[in-house]
Amino acid sequence: MTGEGTIRPLLWNGIVIGLVLISYVINIGFSRSWKKWPAAISAVILIGFALTGYLQSGQLETPMLARAVHVWELYIFSHLGLAFVVAALIGTPGCEMRAFHHLFSLVTGTPTKEHCCPIGPLKPIDKWENQQSWMPK
Repeated sequence: MTGEGTIRPLLWNGIVIGLVLISYVINIGFSRSWKKWPAAISAVILIGFALTGYLQSGQLETPMLARAVHVWELYIFSHLGLAFVVAALIGTPGCEMRAFHHLFSLVTGTPTKEHCCPIGPLKPIDKWENQQSWMPK
């Protein structure tokens, strides 16, 4: 919250990006096929915090909403950031969101499915990597 009692713009801007990414973080990161439900449920939960704050204080921007958005964004971007670090350290093929599964397969010897990133600028890089002879198949 700012000194004027409003939520910082950076936090608001992260909501849009977070709603785009949350379904991929959940579906790829946890091997689920829940389509866009994680984004829809996240939006409903955040709207619920906003409405609760509004009913309690008459303002949409409340410390409760700011904390909820902050925790939600912290999870999304920490999960992504950690996945990128682990992927770089262990050489995860394909999508970096599969890094934790790849680490699990290296430790246990259990194979996991790999695939290219579904969105963003990393998709062409993942496709190129998969065509290289030095990548594990």
